[in-house]
Amino acid sequence: MGKVTGFMEYERLTEAAEDKGTRVKHYREFVGHLSDEQAGQQGARCMDCGTPFCMSGCPINNIIPDWNDLVYKQDWRAAIDTLHSTNNFPEFTGRVCPAPCEEACTLRINADPVGIKSIEHAIIDKAWENGWVTPQIPKVKTGKRVAVIGSGPAGLACAQQLARAGHDVVLYEKNDRIGGLLRYGIPDFKMEKHFIDRRIEQMKAEGVEFRTNQNVGVFVPAKKLLEEYDAVVLAGGAETPRDLPVPGRELAGVHFAMEFLPQQNKVVAGDKITNQIMATGKHVVVIGGGDTGSDCVGTSNRHGAKSITQFELLGKPDDPLRNPVWPYWPTRLRTSSSHEEGAQRDWSIGTKAFIGGEGDLSGKIKALKYVRLKWEGGKMSEVPGTEQEIPADLVLLAMGFLGPTQKGLLEQLGVEKDQRSNVKADTDSHKTSVAKVFAAGDMRRGQSLVVWAIREGRQCARAVDEFLVGSSDLPR
Repeated sequence: MGKVTGFMEYERLTEAAEDKGTRVKHYREFVGHLSDEQAGQQGARCMDCGTPFCMSGCPINNIIPDWNDLVYKQDWRAAIDTLHSTNNFPEFTGRVCPAPCEEACTLRINADPVGIKSIEHAIIDKAWENGWVTPQIPKVKTGKRVAVIGSGPAGLACAQQLARAGHDVVLYEKNDRIGGLLRYGIPDFKMEKHFIDRRIEQMKAEGVEFRTNQNVGVFVPAKKLLEEYDAVVLAGGAETPRDLPVPGRELAGVHFAMEFLPQQNKVVAGDKITNQIMATGKHVVVIGGGDTGSDCVGTSNRHGAKSITQFELLGKPDDPLRNPVWPYWPTRLRTSSSHEEGAQRDWSIGTKAFIGGEGDLSGKIKALKYVRLKWEGGKMSEVPGTEQEIPADLVLLAMGFLGPTQKGLLEQLGVEKDQRSNVKADTDSHKTSVAKVFAAGDMRRGQSLVVWAIREGRQCARAVDEFLVGSSDLPR
C-alpha cells in the first residue's frame, strides 16, 4: 500500500451531512462526498492486511484494497475502472448499501474501519463529473435475444452485462418508470432518481431496449416471451409483504410501507396522486425496525407528522455477547439519519390490536394496543400486565417480505419454487425448472440488499451468456 502507517496516522472521516432541521424540509439528498484529500486519507488507512476480509464481506467482491490505494495516490481514473470491474452501479451502493465490507475490515477488530463506502461514493461521483462513465458498446452482436423481467438492480445489472456480451436485450418493467425498488422504494432523500436515469441512457446506447408498463403475466402473456426470446430472466423483487392479521387490520389508516413510500417518490417525480397517504399532523406508528421502517420514519418526518413511534418485535440489539465474531456482520443497534431526525423507538413489542374510532371516526384507526415481550431461549412470550395503548392515526407495516408475487407470471410459467416460495434456481447456472428460463435477485434468493441484487444479476448474465453461446468472457 502507498502509506503503510496510514491507519495509525489518520482517523475515520464521516461524510458531511446537511443539518437535520433543514433537510426534513425537502426530499433531496443531504449527504455529500469526501473531498479528494479526505478520500485519499481514508484510502491511506487501508492496512495492507494480507488477507482482505473486506472483499469477502462484500457480496460483489469489490477489489477494495486496490481502489483504496489508487485513491490515496489520486489515480481516480484507474480507481473507477477497478470499481466498475466488479460493480455496474457504484452510485447506488455508495449511497444505500449498509457496507458489510466495513464490518469485515481488519481495522474493525479494535478501531474504526476504513470508510470504504465513502471512498466508493467519491470515486463514482468524480467519474461522472469527469465524463469517464461511457457506454461499452459490443463490437460483435450474437443475434441472440434475451428478455429480462424486472428493472431493479438485479435486472439492470443482468441486462447491461448481456448487452455488453453482444446479445439483444429487452427489459420489461410493470411500472411506468425503470428502476424497481430503487425507483419506488428507496426515498429520494437517500438516493435521487436522476442517478438511475443517466444509467438508463448509458444502457440504451449499449443496446438495451426498455419497455415500461409491461406487467408480464398480466398484460403480456409469459408464453409469448418464451416463443420470442432465446432466454428469459426472472429478476423481479420479493414483493409480497408480511402482514399483521390482528383485530382491526381492516381499519382505514393501516397500510403496508410499500403503499406509502412509492406514492411520495411519484410525487417527487412530478406525478399527481389522488388521496395520497400522508403523515401530516398524525400520530404515526411504524411496525418493523429495518431499513424500510427507517424510510417510513424519514418520509413521515418530511410530511410533518405529529409524532412517530417505531416498534420492533425483536429485542434491542445491545448485548455484545450475542454478536458474531469479526469479520461477520454484527447484530448491534444502528441509528439511521431518519431516526436522528426524530422518532421514538421501542423493542420487544407485540401488536395486539388496531382500535377504531367512533362517530365520524368510525372505521378509522385511532389507537394501537400492544404488549411487551420477553425472549428466552429463542422463544417469545408476553410479559403479563404490560398491555398498553398508543394513539395512532396512521400505522405503517414494514415487517419485511415473504417472497415474489405468485399470481400471473410465475403461475403461467409453472416454475418450481423453493421452501420459501422463491423461484428455485442454483447459484451457478441460475436455471429454473423451465427450459431457457433463469432467475436472479430477490425473486431467487428472497428479500435482500441492493448489492446482493447486483451480484445476482451479474452472475446470472454470465450463466445466460454461457447457455446461449457455449462460453462467456463476462466476470462473475
